[in-house]
Amino acid sequence: MKSDSNFRRFLFSLRSYVAFFLLMSFVITCCMLLFLTTLAGSMEITYTERGIRLAAVTTFGNVIFLSLLCTVIDGVRRKYMVERPVRRIVQGAEKLMQGDFSTRIEPYHGIDDRAGFDTIIDYFNCMAEELSGVETLRTDFIANVSHELKTPLAIMQNYGTMLQSPDLTEAQRMEYAKAITEQSRRLADLITNILKLNRLENQQIYPTAKRYNLGEQLAECLLNFESTWEKKSIDIETDIEEDVLVESDDELLSLVWNNLFSNALKFTEPGGTVSVTLKTEGDYATVRVSDTGCGISLETGKHIFEKFYQGDTSHATQGNGLGLALVRRVADIVGGDISVESEVGKGSTFTVKIGRAANGDIQKDS
Repeated sequence: MKSDSNFRRFLFSLRSYVAFFLLMSFVITCCMLLFLTTLAGSMEITYTERGIRLAAVTTFGNVIFLSLLCTVIDGVRRKYMVERPVRRIVQGAEKLMQGDFSTRIEPYHGIDDRAGFDTIIDYFNCMAEELSGVETLRTDFIANVSHELKTPLAIMQNYGTMLQSPDLTEAQRMEYAKAITEQSRRLADLITNILKLNRLENQQIYPTAKRYNLGEQLAECLLNFESTWEKKSIDIETDIEEDVLVESDDELLSLVWNNLFSNALKFTEPGGTVSVTLKTEGDYATVRVSDTGCGISLETGKHIFEKFYQGDTSHATQGNGLGLALVRRVADIVGGDISVESEVGKGSTFTVKIGRAANGDIQKDS
């Protein structure tokens, strides 16, 4: 391998030897000239030509010997203190490049800790661990997307096949057509949410902050689901404090409220209750969306904001597991916080905290 050949070197390096030779020649020559000049001046010694030649040869021999010695010592030092840890790092990098994200490098505890190889190895291991997590997420994401796409497509295919039967009544034909329409809408929603989440995670959506009345936005978003709560006879309770101003991206926050309201109404049985409250708590505007639905377990609550995670499989056909992942990502982008409290069989409460804006005029859209 190419990397191995880079390390097949002798302890004696011609380049290092030349460098040490020049250094030793300069240092020793300067020292000897200074010493002899000082000695001759103080003792009034005269030198013969033979003596000068002998001194020059001896000095030159010392330079050669010391240069060779320093070169060998430096070669040994590089071999055990530089090339070994570098080789270990390069081998780990090659495994990582080949797709082995489980590779880790053992720490190198050398004589000279100042070389910093342990620091590089620590960062390499952290990078490998992050890449391993990303690869796992990517694999899971592809598997989940494939599954979510196949389900509505299979349903549409089945109903499309049944629609071809000539013996269908008009009621059956309308029922099958409605099922195909619902599944196509679900498929479109899935693709839309995937694109939104991808843009959010790749920071291709930049929040545009403006000051506006949060209570009015909550009321408008809630009214969009009026037909849903009337169809299921769900009671809506609201306790919205007036004149609560926030300075944030209203379009991104509307994604949060629409997803929370949609989930609350989806998982609440007919005749249940969904409540929305808005209160100011210090420097924050706190929104709570509660329902009397099926609730979620403690284990489910730990993963509820992960992509494609659906704790309640009985309602899996009503969603695609991306809504709350969008909510969490938007909350992170706008500097907010979201949490959930739930009890199985009694319902859930999602709490969102957004920083309040200072008092002032509300910015109107042009």
